[in-house]
Amino acid sequence: MNNQKSIAGLLIGGGLVLYAIILKIGYLNDVLKYLGQAKTIDVHSGVALWVGMLVLLIGILNFIVPVGKFKHDSIVRAPAPGIGIIILLCILNRYYLEPIFKIWGKALQPALGFDFATIFGFNYILLGILIGILWVNIIKIPAWMLPGVKTGRLILKMGIITLGAMYSITELRYMGSLSITMVFAFVMGTVFFVLWFGKIFKTEKPLTGVLASGLGVCGVSAAVAVAPVVKARGIDMAYSIGMLLLVGVVGLFVFPPVGKAVGMNEIQFGAWAGTGLLNSAQVAAAALVFDPHTIETLKVAEIFNITRVLILPLIVIVLALWFAKGEAAENVEKLNVGKILIDKFPIFVIGFIFMFTLMSVGFFTPKGFELHGKNWYNVTPSEKKQLKKEELAKIKDFVDSGAVTSPMVKEALEKLLVDKQITSTTQADYVLKAQDFTKDKELKKLFKDADKKVHGKPITIEIMREYMLWFFAYGLIALGMQITWQTMKQAGGKAAVIGAITGFLKAFLAFWVCLYLLKETI
Repeated sequence: MNNQKSIAGLLIGGGLVLYAIILKIGYLNDVLKYLGQAKTIDVHSGVALWVGMLVLLIGILNFIVPVGKFKHDSIVRAPAPGIGIIILLCILNRYYLEPIFKIWGKALQPALGFDFATIFGFNYILLGILIGILWVNIIKIPAWMLPGVKTGRLILKMGIITLGAMYSITELRYMGSLSITMVFAFVMGTVFFVLWFGKIFKTEKPLTGVLASGLGVCGVSAAVAVAPVVKARGIDMAYSIGMLLLVGVVGLFVFPPVGKAVGMNEIQFGAWAGTGLLNSAQVAAAALVFDPHTIETLKVAEIFNITRVLILPLIVIVLALWFAKGEAAENVEKLNVGKILIDKFPIFVIGFIFMFTLMSVGFFTPKGFELHGKNWYNVTPSEKKQLKKEELAKIKDFVDSGAVTSPMVKEALEKLLVDKQITSTTQADYVLKAQDFTKDKELKKLFKDADKKVHGKPITIEIMREYMLWFFAYGLIALGMQITWQTMKQAGGKAAVIGAITGFLKAFLAFWVCLYLLKETI
């Protein structure tokens, strides 16, 4: 098997390096130009080159020194060939398959009456998940590739941590206050509904407790966190994980086309995915399938998801008390809830908060802007940064129309009309929020342009954003490679019935709340 790993590393690493060289020479320029990807050559050739060189070097090392000779080989050398394969699939999906599906969607639109690629979300995220599922169930995952596939969850969490640097204080204040209200109601409602449902179905307490946590909070991670306090057995975990995976996968493929069909905006869909889907990977995947080329939907979805995870400690305590009721006193005393919370609480949430904190104190602030308190800046008036008269007139008509119902957004726009430019980060955030009150594309672009004139993003943020998209693309392909028919078949009997009914009701209620109560803005 060590030779297989070495050969795989040499072939995959060498292939990636060769591909990068072919790109740089220009042999694929015409193809990429036809696909509309000519501007991406520097980015993905760089990724192919550096990853390829790393995998190639590890492959050479594996020939010289067999895997297992060093202490950390299982996490350093063993995953390299699998990582190389997944990176190759990321490149194929993002720069070849997605553009091809776009071309097919437009070509078949006259015959079908709709663009199937857009409606069904055939972008690099969805295609990656589908390829991963087909690969593991048809081709199978060879032993040399498995360690690389297992890195998917870690890479996904790195993407969520990086996402923390993409939020502004204003966004977090608005989305956070809404998410706390919605998420708390849905989490607690789901947990108590499952406990009641389990009593009706007469399921054993350990299975009911694990189902309640998984369906109510954040899927498998929550089920694993609660398992010790409800004394869950292996069979309970098998049924629960199978059911959670099955419900989550169905939701992942159903949510995006439904959201597009009813005309949900980024906020509405993000809130629905963050509330109705079961775990972080599914939330991120659905948000990126719905909106793969900006991160606005992803930002909304993940702040709802993070809020859900932050409620996990409370749910662990609630379920511990519920399980302890009627149990023998000695069993109750053995439950060390505090230790369980520390051991099982998702570390990536702390990383997300840390990155947001760095952003908030100005760690990533563009050079040339003065810091005032929490990452605020003042902009010296400049004619180059001012909007044109016709642009200001369009904004004035928009404000006078009464479409803006938020006093703070309206105040920011009125100040923009007076100053003719944005003068602080807080105002910039509100001006961008004004996009939620209109469907006029020209007006939306105008608001973005007003922000760009004074609020250029630092190169650090742009680099981090690109890394983040690669993290998600990589992690979701690896996630697909862990979705087997056999695992989903484990969702049998009462667990499947409880999961299907609860998952549907949760998604259904969240859909109507997000569609009709959120309207166009938060």
